[in-house]
Amino acid sequence: MSVVFIILSIVAAIVLLLLMVALILPKHYSVTVSETINKPKKTVYDYMSLFNNQTQYSEWLKADPNLQPTIVGTDATVGAVFKWESHNEDKNKNVGMGEQEIKRMDENNIEVELRLIKPMPATCKLINNFVEKGINQTYYTCTFCAYAKFPINLPSYLFGRSFIIKAQQKTLRNIKTIIEETV
Repeated sequence: MSVVFIILSIVAAIVLLLLMVALILPKHYSVTVSETINKPKKTVYDYMSLFNNQTQYSEWLKADPNLQPTIVGTDATVGAVFKWESHNEDKNKNVGMGEQEIKRMDENNIEVELRLIKPMPATCKLINNFVEKGINQTYYTCTFCAYAKFPINLPSYLFGRSFIIKAQQKTLRNIKTIIEETV
């Protein structure tokens, strides 16, 4: 009986420790990735401002090859909304349901609100920044800002951030290749 008590005590201590760590970890977090693209800033900005182009480069959306997103409003303008709903039966290819809305645009930034609906509701922000580095070079930075409630902030902070970084880095490499080779 004492062995069971010891095991349960250790498990309880670990759970308590993890909850205490979650209490002190931030609930807001951001991930920033950048890439230099060998094309003029206007070319990169114009390509990235079109929601319609996301199915070509987004690692998130490319997972479901049958995805048929829709755009409400005028693409590449403030207020445009990009909606998707994945019906893929393969769990690894189902990208859920959500939408993105362009909230703000200026010559150097595009700010997008990302509203995830399924499988887990969340509202995030994407900030796309474009800096001209030369006549034919653009330094493109994408910052993903998110919020995770306690105690979900623990796995989000420890594992979610690295998952997002990897996917965003692949997405940026896709963008770089497409723009440099075809646009």
